[in-house]
Amino acid sequence: MTEQRHSALAIHPIAAEDGEGELLRRRQIVKRTRWLVLIVLLLLALGAARTVFVRIANARALEAGTAERAKLHVQTALPRAPTAGQTLALPGTLQGFVQSPISARASGYLKRWTKDIGSRVEKGELLAEIETPEIDQQLSQAMAARAQAASGLELAKSTAERWENLRKKDVVSQQDLDERRSAVAQATSNVAAADANVQRLRQTEGFKRVVAPFAGVITRRNVDVGDLIDAGAGGGAGRALFMLAQTDPLRVYINVPQAYAQLVKAGQPVLVTQAELRGQRFTGEVARTSGSIDATTRMMQVEVSLPNKDGALLPGAYVQVSLPLAASQTLTVPANALLFRAEGTRIAVVDAQGRIGLRAVTLGRNYGESVEVIDGIGGNDRMVLNPSDSLAEGDVVTVAPDAPTPAAKAPARKEPA
Repeated sequence: MTEQRHSALAIHPIAAEDGEGELLRRRQIVKRTRWLVLIVLLLLALGAARTVFVRIANARALEAGTAERAKLHVQTALPRAPTAGQTLALPGTLQGFVQSPISARASGYLKRWTKDIGSRVEKGELLAEIETPEIDQQLSQAMAARAQAASGLELAKSTAERWENLRKKDVVSQQDLDERRSAVAQATSNVAAADANVQRLRQTEGFKRVVAPFAGVITRRNVDVGDLIDAGAGGGAGRALFMLAQTDPLRVYINVPQAYAQLVKAGQPVLVTQAELRGQRFTGEVARTSGSIDATTRMMQVEVSLPNKDGALLPGAYVQVSLPLAASQTLTVPANALLFRAEGTRIAVVDAQGRIGLRAVTLGRNYGESVEVIDGIGGNDRMVLNPSDSLAEGDVVTVAPDAPTPAAKAPARKEPA
């Protein structure tokens, strides 16, 4: 603005310049304020945008976490056939391989005995002698009767020869000659009967010597010198003179339950232990089986042959027989894969799409950590381990890496006596 204009307006020039400076400062202040407000608004907008983004991210993370936690993660395993059979422990009683009561065949009085309990005898060795006066008298009588029959035979033969000559001269009839020939045949039969009776009594008298029928150990002696021996009542073990047992080898009879009968074969090795002989194991083998199941006990009898050369085992002792069985082809599953529901035992199986299927199964032997499954699942079915009670048919699950299963090997099993 020029000086003339200031004059016309009656404004001092310096005052006009001061007003313009004040106005310029105000404009700068307003401009700065606007920029400051704009910056503040921008910062607020950025903070609000950040908050919105954070909330959106948190919401997405929460949604993802909820979805992840809503998934049901399960561990699975496959059924297995045991690679090794189990060992069946059964009680048994040792018996002599041959064990027999020795009875008397001749009646009389015991004259003497030569072997006592614990004595080892050989086959044919003398055990006792019996006095048999009645048999001796019967033998003497039979020998006399035999001599009498022989004399009658000689007389009949000489008479028949004379009648043969007389018949040739036609002095006697043919009927009379036939009668004499018949008398010879009858006398011959009488001599034969007398010989048989003498032989019988001599054999009976031979039973005065009681001998061992086989090599073994005398385990019982029931008579003493002077005892009356009654051959007619000596057939039972209670009336036996001695009890003789062959101790090498020994026999052990065990009863195998029906569930394991098909796995026992002749020739299988077994281990025999006795509680009193700690640290010692004796090896035997299955000699034979009965080949049938007892309808009363549902068990099969098995005979085990056990060598006993050193005599460490005694007949009658109670032992434990460990019978290793062949591996069964039945599938086994972990015990923690079973679901016990009101409708029966179930196993949860996962298909390729992760859906649950509940299979009804038939269980076999229980090994503790594993159980046999006779029917209901196959070898390629993937089972759920430790399934929850809320698991239902058709549920979708996420399969975790396989866990090892203890079903591959069956443990030892001990049957009660």
